Amino acid sequence: MLEEVESWLTRRSWSAADHPPASVRAAANGTGVSVVLPALNEAATVGDIVATIRRELMERVPLVDELVVIDSGSTDATAEVARRAGARVVHRDAILPRLPAVPGKGEVLWRSLLVTSGDILCFIDADLKDFSADFVSGIVGPLLAHPEVQFVKAMYDRPLGTVAGQGGRVTELVARPLLNLHWPLLAGFVQPLGGEYAVRRSLLERLPFPVGYGVELGLLVDALHTVGLDALAQVDVGVRVHRHQDGQALGRMAAAIYRTAQVRLSRGHLVRPSLTQFERGPDGFVPRTYPVDTQERPPMCEIEEYLARRAA
Repeated sequence: MLEEVESWLTRRSWSAADHPPASVRAAANGTGVSVVLPALNEAATVGDIVATIRRELMERVPLVDELVVIDSGSTDATAEVARRAGARVVHRDAILPRLPAVPGKGEVLWRSLLVTSGDILCFIDADLKDFSADFVSGIVGPLLAHPEVQFVKAMYDRPLGTVAGQGGRVTELVARPLLNLHWPLLAGFVQPLGGEYAVRRSLLERLPFPVGYGVELGLLVDALHTVGLDALAQVDVGVRVHRHQDGQALGRMAAAIYRTAQVRLSRGHLVRPSLTQFERGPDGFVPRTYPVDTQERPPMCEIEEYLARRAA
């Protein structure tokens, strides 16, 4: 590990307990905080997450000013459950309707800038189980307490079933090798692909957003190049328990992440941006080919509707 990264780890790594909600609120000084949950068929978990944030960080300690669930077109009761628990629910397709939405988490996060007002945006995945308010207060805290910090990732243990530390399979097999080889300044991030992070709007609106699985890696790499390592940080929030993807879904995720890295390395194009996987059928193995996410949304500060909204 680079000496610069070792130094960064001592200065820019915290525990959630280092920034308790009450002291963080005192440091806010008028800074608005918006929490965004991208959600697609998460009725089983989204309600508990929303209720916890409302109870702990909006009513008990007024740290969060805005709690928004962006529904990507759920076919279950996600929107109803989230609304009943106390979130404002916005359908992805209702945001920036002149630009047809494409599937993908990054697409939802990008559009969320248009329907939130906070100076800080905190993204939380909607499939978390045993959710703790530390996931929010822990990563928002450094942004409020340290003005020079602009981007904070959560770090945590990720069990796979009952096996500790084995949940981040794409991280360990794809993302971490890519970062260590090509962006060694980011080698100190424990969970570079984690879906829980808080960022200043002033930075987010200047970054392009990969529309799919590559969004976390893309934002992290682009933030490094935009504001430098010392403006990035991470916070230990304990254990993250969520629904795990099957092996083939992980393969598609890995391909999208590799594509995101490749674009940032060369700004070139893959000859064939697709991935073929195999499933066993009644007569043997059947090939299934999936497109790899290749589209990115431009920095939000280039979108006229966003500029008009900020000027209003």
